[in-house]
Amino acid sequence: MNEEDRINIDGAIVRKSPYGMLREPTFAGVLSFMRRNYSKDLIGADLVINGIPLDLAVSYRSGARLGPQAIRLASAEIASLKPYPWGFDPFEKMAVIDFGDCYLDVHNPATIHQAIVDHTRGILQSGARMLTFGGDHYVTYPLLQAHAERFGKPLSLIHFDAHSDTWIDDNLDSLNHGTMFYKAVNDGLIDPNRSVQIGIRTWNDDFMGMHILDASWVHRYGSDAVIAEIERVVGQHPAYFTFDIDCLDPAFAPGTGTPVCGGLSTAQALSIIQGLAALNIIGMDIVEVAPAYDQSQITALAAAHIACDLICLYAKRKAEGLL
Repeated sequence: MNEEDRINIDGAIVRKSPYGMLREPTFAGVLSFMRRNYSKDLIGADLVINGIPLDLAVSYRSGARLGPQAIRLASAEIASLKPYPWGFDPFEKMAVIDFGDCYLDVHNPATIHQAIVDHTRGILQSGARMLTFGGDHYVTYPLLQAHAERFGKPLSLIHFDAHSDTWIDDNLDSLNHGTMFYKAVNDGLIDPNRSVQIGIRTWNDDFMGMHILDASWVHRYGSDAVIAEIERVVGQHPAYFTFDIDCLDPAFAPGTGTPVCGGLSTAQALSIIQGLAALNIIGMDIVEVAPAYDQSQITALAAAHIACDLICLYAKRKAEGLL
C-alpha cells in the first residue's frame, strides 16, 4: 500500500495536513466530521469542530447525548465533494480540525456547566473559532459565557428553534434546556434588541424583547425576507449562531427531543443560512439531534448539511479577509 492509499482511508487519523478534501469511502473509515483530522493540537487551527454530549437538561425525550456521533456519521455522505451551491473546497485555505468531545462527569451534574466553560475557553484562547455539536440546548449557555468573555458582551444571538427558551428560571445552578436565554439576557451575555429568533412556534408570555420571526412569518414571507430582517437587526455586531434542530418540522427532523409541528423545511433553513455571509458570526452550534428517534438519518443529515453550510460561510469570510 502506497502513501496515497494510506490516507484515502482513515484520513482523520493518518493525514498530516488539516487542509483539503479527500475521496474516502462513505461507508468506512474513522468518522470525524467531514473527515477532518482528529487532533488536540490547536496550533494553526482556524475552526474547531467539537461535541458536547449532554442530555441531562431535557424536558421531554432524552438521547441528544448521542447527537455528536450521529452528525459525524451522517457527514461522511458530504465529505468528498465540493459543497453545493458553494462550488469550492472550504478546507483548501482554512484549517479545520475535529477536536473530539468535551468530557463531562455526568455522575456529578454540578460540575457540568463549568466543564463546558473551561473546554470552550481552552479552544477560544488559541484564536480558533468553534462549531459545536450538542447535546441538548443547555450547552449554549456556557458556550455563550465563554464566547462573551472572548469577544465582548453583549453578543447578538441568531437563534433557530421551535421554542424561545426564555422561560423564567431564577435557579442559577439548574440544568434546563428551556431557560438558557432568560439567564443569558439577565447575565448581559446577549442583547435582545440585536437578537433574532427564527422558526418559533410555542407560546411564551415573555420573549424578553427578542425579535421573533416565527414559523408562520417565515412561511409567509420567505427566505430572502428572513435574511434581510436578520441583517437589519444584527448588523455587524458580533453574533453567536445557534440552531436547535427542532426548528425544522418533524417531517424533516423527527430525531429530536421536543418536536413541534409547523416548522421550517430543511430547504428553507439551508437557503437562509446560505444568505448570512455578511454577518459577523463569532461562534456556532447545532443542538438537540437525538438519533434514537430518527428515520433513515434524515435529522442527522440535516444537521450535517447545516454544519457544512456554516463552515462554508466561515471559509468565504476568511477568503475575503473578514476573519
